[in-house]
Amino acid sequence: MFKISSNAQDLTRIYIDSPEKQQKLYKRTLFIVSISQIFGGAGLAAGITVGALLAQQILGTDAFAGLPAALFTLGSAGAAFIVGRLSQSYGRRIGLAAGFLTGGLGAIGVVIAAVLNNIFLLLASLLIYGAGTASNLQARYAGTDLANKKNRATAVSITMVSTTFGAVAGPNLVNIMGDFALSIGVPELAGPFILSAAAFILAGLVLQILLRPDPLVIAQMIEVNTQEHVHNGASAITEQLKNKKGVMVGTIVMVLSQIVMVAIMTMTPVHMMHHGHGLKEVGIVIAFHIGSMYLPSLFTGILIDKIGRTAMSIASGITLLLSGVLAAMAPSDSMILLIVALSLLGLGWNLGLISGTALIVDSTNSLNRAKTQGTVDVFVALSGASGGAMSGVVVANSSYATLSIAGGTLSLLIILVVLWARK
Repeated sequence: MFKISSNAQDLTRIYIDSPEKQQKLYKRTLFIVSISQIFGGAGLAAGITVGALLAQQILGTDAFAGLPAALFTLGSAGAAFIVGRLSQSYGRRIGLAAGFLTGGLGAIGVVIAAVLNNIFLLLASLLIYGAGTASNLQARYAGTDLANKKNRATAVSITMVSTTFGAVAGPNLVNIMGDFALSIGVPELAGPFILSAAAFILAGLVLQILLRPDPLVIAQMIEVNTQEHVHNGASAITEQLKNKKGVMVGTIVMVLSQIVMVAIMTMTPVHMMHHGHGLKEVGIVIAFHIGSMYLPSLFTGILIDKIGRTAMSIASGITLLLSGVLAAMAPSDSMILLIVALSLLGLGWNLGLISGTALIVDSTNSLNRAKTQGTVDVFVALSGASGGAMSGVVVANSSYATLSIAGGTLSLLIILVVLWARK
């Protein structure tokens, strides 16, 4: 719980006592977070597009091409924990802004590492860059702080739709940023990280300056003021067990979705470059993929609120399975099939992430929510790191098709876990 001064309490009291003020603050929070997500999406997508290619260029081998994704997702794991704790103690504004600004510094380090051709600086900077990734994901929770239970998935989806604009623009600016980098004496593949640095820093500044009053602070004070009854021992234990189960299932759904998505996505650019596709074609495929990760949120959040978390989690598992099978079967020279496969991969991840997020929010309250969300996102990030690290090894020792089939098969566990939870 925050320690709030009497002046701050007086300032926030107007929101606690007025549902109309709460609704206005909820809408304003969504608007501010959405603006930050436009920048955050651009910072995330640009780095994802060329991270594996940059490592391949410096290291001279494909075996460790998945290392950048593993490192910045590993960095995002540590950052998720810290951002969650900062948010719980000081509010969303401080936690998210700190994460984005740190990610921007990491992107600057990647650019310097590329100029110096220094692999050690590159690896360290990618870890720090992961803080921007963590903040980009955790920002989805900020919109739910003042949302009611019937609109929580919709609130998540609104912020994720905003990410689409930056996320789709990022990969499509690869060539432009590459040319810009060359014009100032920086290696071409470092160009997108220049965009990442600027985008993450802008996202952090938007939140630091505009996200006032803090939605989580208000939500906590509302929670305290509305605790008018006390559960008896039996009902309290039952609800606690139910909440733990909800957190566990939501975490598993997001973790499995993340592993499958990161593994296949990471090695797709390398697979394409090996079969004659250029950087422009890679950017197009990744743009479709990232667009499918976020743009369907226009509908998926509403569907999850209307149809239910369970049904849409199962839909996530089925979609990821189809994506893996199609990616494995697609001829290496077929742009169309690769676009469809990677689009399905993004859609399956979207369904899993929003369903899992809604389950987490449903199973927590504002007094422990941010800390729990940060801890859950640690597991999500670590799963992504594992998927990214293993993807390069699997492809180097087998094939891209094997990796895709393995990812699709793993997604079946989502369905099994959700069905088990219902029983």
